[in-house]
Amino acid sequence: MTPSVQDVLKERIAVRGPVSFSEFMELALYWPHGGYYSEAASERHPADFFTAPAAHPAYGALLSLQLEEMWQVLGRPPLFAIVEPGAGTGLLSLDILRYAQYLDPEFQRAVRYCAIDRSPRHRLPGAVLEWIRAVGVPLRGLTGCVLSNELLDAFPVHRVTVREGRLQELFVGYKDGQFVEVIGEPSTAALSARLEAEGVTLAEGQRAEICLALEPWIQDAAASLERGFVLTVDYGHPAQALYAPERRGGSLRCYYRHTLSGNPYDRVGAQDITAHVDFTAVTALGERHGLSSHGLESQRVFLANLGLAGLQRKLTGQGLRQQERDANRMGMLELGRAGGMGEFKVLVQSKGIDEARLTGLEGGSSAWSRRLEELPLPLLGEEHLKLMEARYPHTAWQWGG
Repeated sequence: MTPSVQDVLKERIAVRGPVSFSEFMELALYWPHGGYYSEAASERHPADFFTAPAAHPAYGALLSLQLEEMWQVLGRPPLFAIVEPGAGTGLLSLDILRYAQYLDPEFQRAVRYCAIDRSPRHRLPGAVLEWIRAVGVPLRGLTGCVLSNELLDAFPVHRVTVREGRLQELFVGYKDGQFVEVIGEPSTAALSARLEAEGVTLAEGQRAEICLALEPWIQDAAASLERGFVLTVDYGHPAQALYAPERRGGSLRCYYRHTLSGNPYDRVGAQDITAHVDFTAVTALGERHGLSSHGLESQRVFLANLGLAGLQRKLTGQGLRQQERDANRMGMLELGRAGGMGEFKVLVQSKGIDEARLTGLEGGSSAWSRRLEELPLPLLGEEHLKLMEARYPHTAWQWGG
């Protein structure tokens, strides 16, 4: 019989003693025979969260426009690779490629979309041109863009705290039939080195998460590019905000059936575990490995710069029924909602590019707005969530009537 993720963890702890939280989280999420993101587990439970691509195809459409502009900045190369690690079902690629059909024909011909994921989950048909089952970005010599959407928040993290003025690490042990926290000396000097490099001093008793897995991933992403961009969308903060004293308990969160929890030791393998991304680390590590930063912006501003409000206004002129119009408007509003997805961060980095004016970061011109008016309006499809029905079930009967 294949051991469960709980059995694997208990055996490791019995043999070696308490394990780092990073090792615990890696197994809880990615153990192939029952980790949260494994194929077997995805068939047992529905998603406990939804991402921007599921909320509305406007997200993929606006990213398609931004990618086309990146292609132009690169000199309109005949081959433009879009590489998406952590692509999941491929919904984002589906929306990006669908909308690319309305853009510059040369851009359409240049695009090679490659989705990367470590587990073969339920993939949407026709979503991408190529799938690779892998961790990281195994490709090299690319001209294009490495695009990650809500990926880095699921990287395993170490947990630390301060006791009597000294940095300590929170390990995971097993006692009396349950997983428990064990405090000890840090497992690696890299933990204190990260905080020191960022000028962070944690308060007495404060807890925090440190993701050392960021560096190999960023090194991989940078090495994959000969010239191009790395576009990262995720929830997180610069280090000074992420590790501020008011965030005393850290940012670790667990999700089970759309319910938020702070206890990662419940339902091991059956609940999602995430932590906010340290964008100061992502930027600094990128510079270490040859990436230049073009700016960090909120998703709300980034999408507004690309024309989200213009797409919302176009809903009134499409001949849609009120229920369809309202459902599409709700999905679009969700993408930039204050206190929600609108607070996610968008980081643009590049390699081999001296200068680049990107509309998502700097805002669009009148010509950009006029073009958006002429382009088709992306509308909800069967692949997307019906947020209106989910939040207001009494409207569901009218949707198809």
